[in-house]
Amino acid sequence: MRREDLADADCGIAQAFGVMGDWWTFLIVRDVAGGTTRFDGLQRELGVSRRALTERLTSLVEHGVLERRAYSAHPPRYDYLLTPKGEGLLPVLVALQDWGSRHVAGDGTLTGAAGEAEVRRVHALPGRRIPGLDLPGWTVLYFFPGAFAPGTHGHPPGWGDIPGAAGCTLESLTYAQRAGAFAAAGASIVGVSTQRPDQLDAFAAHARLPFPMRSDQDGRLAAGLRLPTFRAAGADRFKRLTLLADPDAVVRAVQFPVTDPAGSVDEMLATVTGLRLPARDG
Repeated sequence: MRREDLADADCGIAQAFGVMGDWWTFLIVRDVAGGTTRFDGLQRELGVSRRALTERLTSLVEHGVLERRAYSAHPPRYDYLLTPKGEGLLPVLVALQDWGSRHVAGDGTLTGAAGEAEVRRVHALPGRRIPGLDLPGWTVLYFFPGAFAPGTHGHPPGWGDIPGAAGCTLESLTYAQRAGAFAAAGASIVGVSTQRPDQLDAFAAHARLPFPMRSDQDGRLAAGLRLPTFRAAGADRFKRLTLLADPDAVVRAVQFPVTDPAGSVDEMLATVTGLRLPARDG
């Protein structure tokens, strides 16, 4: 059966493969989401031939997954950027990564051998710019599975049985207690989860957090940085990790895995203090 036949089949999966085609196409979308948006950069990262890359980029533009945006007129050069249709693929990439890490590289469990590959991937992030993120200065971004305010935003069923889920509230409260020390050391704090914004707002108000919480419900950061995730309680969740980024949103230090939520806060504070950054207001 030809790809054109698949695209016409009465099945969403077949229609999707009619657009995406092969594994190179998924990797192109992955790298564009990660901030590699120019032809030469994509070719260097993927190791694909110029002809094959040109064909796949052209197809993705024709199908509305990518758009071309000129950055040079002479000679003509373009950035390839995700459209809203392309951004709709980000949860698919996150799910594929989780499945591959758990069931291909690992033993099928959340705490299996895939952890080694995930550790290598996270610890390779220093020097990498966080795509699509503007920061006010040096910033600690701590990623966590989920934290919930009592009542309508309470923990999903079985939450306590999920490996690594316990400790999210403790970690956030510890960062809140140390917020003044981080500011004195020159860094701000941002909590990041895949929860809905209203859930994060409710938790931040309940816990009286003195720093913002950011929702990655659309998977932009998870897909762009290939961060470790797992699926539980009907949603993709971050495995607990922490990044320290400079004012240009370039990663400078990482913590992963984080097995001691409270202790990791003091370890990151020591890292920031050792940089001798100018103190921040507040």
